[in-house]
Amino acid sequence: MSNELQGRAAHVAAIRERAEADMKAIGIDEAFVSKLVDTFYGRVLEHPELGPVFDARLSGRWPEHMERMKSFWSSVAFRSGAYGGKPVQAHVGVANLTPELFPKWLALFSATLDDIAPNPEAKAWFMATAERIARSLTLSLFYNPAIDDPSLKRA
Repeated sequence: MSNELQGRAAHVAAIRERAEADMKAIGIDEAFVSKLVDTFYGRVLEHPELGPVFDARLSGRWPEHMERMKSFWSSVAFRSGAYGGKPVQAHVGVANLTPELFPKWLALFSATLDDIAPNPEAKAWFMATAERIARSLTLSLFYNPAIDDPSLKRA
């Protein structure tokens, strides 16, 4: 292996080690990630607006989705590289998905963390991350500068 590849591998390993230490310091482990995903998506299914949108898209595929979400959140928290999906593409064309659902998703995520997060630091980390993800998805799926930016509108 070349020195450049060895250096890159060491850098990636250091990032993962630092992420694992950071998560451990706030009481996050793989068991918590699994519990978070299970609890949250159980609540999503019961939600009067989110449930029908998710269930219509995932009907018959919930077990696979849950594993994918556990892999996603684990990869985000621990910088493990375990998740190889494409979140934006996965959400393109989801029937009845609107920008107005993202704040509801975040509120439900926050309430779930209120109930199960081991401490305020863990909740803060997951909420900041979820907010970034929601903002990124909203912009990727729904933002059209020609329509949404007042400075680009013609008089």
